[in-house]
Amino acid sequence: MVALNIPSALRALLATAMASALQSGWPNVSSDNVWGTVADCSIAGFVPQFPAGQTQLVVPTDLQPRFIGLAFGVQNYTCSSTNTYTNVGAYAEILDLSCYVNASWFNNVQYPAYQAWTNVSRDVSIATVIDFIHFVNPPQNLAQHYFVPNPTTGSGLSPKWDFTSSGKFNGNPNAYVIGKVNGTLPSPDNATDDVAWLEVLKVEGDIADEVFRYDTVGGQPPSSCTYGKSANISVDYSAKYIFYGGSLS
Repeated sequence: MVALNIPSALRALLATAMASALQSGWPNVSSDNVWGTVADCSIAGFVPQFPAGQTQLVVPTDLQPRFIGLAFGVQNYTCSSTNTYTNVGAYAEILDLSCYVNASWFNNVQYPAYQAWTNVSRDVSIATVIDFIHFVNPPQNLAQHYFVPNPTTGSGLSPKWDFTSSGKFNGNPNAYVIGKVNGTLPSPDNATDDVAWLEVLKVEGDIADEVFRYDTVGGQPPSSCTYGKSANISVDYSAKYIFYGGSLS
C-alpha cells in the first residue's frame, strides 16, 4: 500500500482524469479525502453507441446494463517470431461512470482521461495509481482489469474484471468476471492507434454475463519489432467498459 506522500505527478493525474475530465461530477483533488460521493447509479435504460451496420458487437436484449466505467492503464505486448507485437494482457483501473451517462461530456470523456494518463505515465506506473486509489478508496473506485490464466484450459491468458476490492462488493470473492472474446470491431475512430472494441462473454464469475469495451483511445503497439531484440512494451490506453447481467446486486 502506498504511503501518504503521494507523488505530485500522481496527484496531477487524479485531479485531471477524475475531476477535470468529469467536470462538475467530481471535485478537484487537493487532499487525500476530497472526493465526490456520487457513484453506483442505475443505468438500466442506457444503450452504448456502436457504429450502425456492424454485426460484431451485439447488445444483449435479455440482459440489463449494470455498470459502466472509464478505464485507463496499459496494454502489454511482446515481440513475436513474425516481427510483430502480440498482446499479452492489460492492466487498468476502472472508475464508475454510472451517474454521468447523461452528462454533456460523457461521450468524449475518454480523451481527456487518456491525455492526463499519458502526461504522467512515464513517471507513475498504473500499479502505483491503483495502489493509491485503493488507499483513498473513493466511491468511484469500480474495478481493476488484468489478465489471468485461462480457467478452462489452464494455458494462455483470459481477461478479468475484478470488483472484489471496491465499493459494496469489497470482500466478495465472486465479484468478478473472467471472459472470452466473442466479437471484435476495429476502432471506428482510429484503428491504427486505438485498440479494437470488444464483446466478451462470461466464462467464470458472478459480476456480469457480458462485457463490452468501446470508445477506446490508444493502446496499439508499433507496427513492427525485431524478434529476440525488441523488449516487451506497455502502451497507454483509455476506454469505456459496460457490464451486462450478473447475479450480484
